Amino acid sequence: MEYSLSMTSASDSNGHEELSPFDQQILDFEAHAPKAIALKEKAIRAELDISPVRYHQRLNVIVELPAALAYNPVLVKRLLRKRGEREEIRRAAHENSSSDN
Repeated sequence: MEYSLSMTSASDSNGHEELSPFDQQILDFEAHAPKAIALKEKAIRAELDISPVRYHQRLNVIVELPAALAYNPVLVKRLLRKRGEREEIRRAAHENSSSDN
C-alpha cells in the first residue's frame, strides 16, 4: 500500500501538523531499524510497504514537526543532529571544491 506524502498528517485546530498513525509507524520503525543500508531498505519495503526514497522523504518532513518531537524527543533530536552533521560535511566539501578553482 503506497501512502501519499501529503496525506500522512493532519492539521489540528491551530494549524499545526499532527502525526498520523503512519507517521508514528515511521518513527517507531526508525527507532529500531537495521543499521546496514541493504537490510534497512529491505525492512522499509517489508514493514512499511513504501520505497526507501519515500520513507526518507517523509522522515525528513516528520522530524520538523513539533508533534514528532513530543512523540519521541530522543529519536527526533538525534535525527536532526545527524542531518545537521551531514549538511556541515557537504558544505565543507563544497567550500573546499570551490576554493580549489
